[in-house]
Amino acid sequence: MIARYTRPEMGRVWSEENKFRQWREVELAASEALAEIGEVPVEAARALREHSGFTVARIDAIEREVKHDVIAFTTAMAETMGAAGQADASRWLHYGLTSNDVVDTAQALLIREAAALLDAGVEKLAGVLERRAFEFKDTIQIGRTHGVHAEPITFGLKLALWYDEAVRNLARLRSAAEEIRVGKISGAVGTFGHIGPEAEARICEKLGLRAAPIASQVISRDRHANFLSALALIAALCEKIALEVRHLQRTEVREAEEPFGSSQKGSSAMPHKRNPVTSEQICGLARVVRANVQAAYEDISLWHERDISHSSVERVILPDSTILTDYLLAKTIWLVEGMRVYPDRMRRNLESTKGLVFSGQLLLDLAAAGMLREEAYRLVQGHAMRAWESEGDFRAAVEQDPIIAGYLDQSKISHSFSVRRQLANVDAIFRRVFAGNPALDSQAQLK
Repeated sequence: MIARYTRPEMGRVWSEENKFRQWREVELAASEALAEIGEVPVEAARALREHSGFTVARIDAIEREVKHDVIAFTTAMAETMGAAGQADASRWLHYGLTSNDVVDTAQALLIREAAALLDAGVEKLAGVLERRAFEFKDTIQIGRTHGVHAEPITFGLKLALWYDEAVRNLARLRSAAEEIRVGKISGAVGTFGHIGPEAEARICEKLGLRAAPIASQVISRDRHANFLSALALIAALCEKIALEVRHLQRTEVREAEEPFGSSQKGSSAMPHKRNPVTSEQICGLARVVRANVQAAYEDISLWHERDISHSSVERVILPDSTILTDYLLAKTIWLVEGMRVYPDRMRRNLESTKGLVFSGQLLLDLAAAGMLREEAYRLVQGHAMRAWESEGDFRAAVEQDPIIAGYLDQSKISHSFSVRRQLANVDAIFRRVFAGNPALDSQAQLK
């Protein structure tokens, strides 16, 4: 992934240096576990731990010659052993292993590191969404369906909905990360032809992994596809939030907007512009994460017990997807934390249709008062369409209608147009979403 979208901690996880460091850890765990069960000399395992090393530059140089990255790695490790006067011990390096015993198991370690950073990011996003949901729990806003005014909501409900999704994303991420936290040291076709299951279990335990119950030469790639799917859903939530901000920031709406720095410039030609550029960036990059899932699914099917068609793909999609998801989380946290919200504009927009958005409640109240529903719908829709087309006062027309007056007096009509009535269950929804949050004990005051 390009540096523009790579945050330092996640970039370090996927650095060549860290990849080879994890390869080394797998090799050393293998020699030490085999020493414990008497298959490798204890002194050799100790010497490998103390004296083996590598440089990325040397591995790259050897790979250019031998055209095999694992052989280049083990050769570089053996060279450092020879330089330390431990050449004899180096013959126990990579003992009984095949390349993917090292590569797949080490990859699980890299994904574990990446998943921990993403876990913290989703947790932080959920916390920010929760805080701002309570901040705007009672801030009235018009709800929109098909982009058209529907019925009143509160802005806090919108944030609570995102929080609820973030919690599910966190659970999915943790489940997928746990599923992929497996290693395999079962040899070239998964039959333990050179070392046994007991050794594999010991090696994986040393690395903090579980042994895959069964593998070919590679760990089954449905695990990786599931992990990438979890990342795509996290990215989709980031996009969902950013897309909403983009809509709310439109000049005609202007109910919320992303932060805009004092020295920031929105356009090279138009000094007045405050464009939702970060929100648009989030929406764009989420597409890349989703697209990588397709490649992950296509990696599941390999020839027989292994080919390497998946390997080149994973060199791209695993670093890129985790790096981008990490970046998207950071940008979305920034967006939600600093989002500017305009309650007065929300109120004005809700009231701009002069009561039109209460047509549904009026319909129900007329039916409850004895009017046939079809007649009530025809009557209310007639007033609504005239008000829509003429930008007239829907409530005033309703109050002056003698047929409606025969069913509802003025106090009942006022009740039909009550925003508090529409939003009476906001606290109940918050209790369901944020069960146990002490802020729920405070008195609701619709703004």
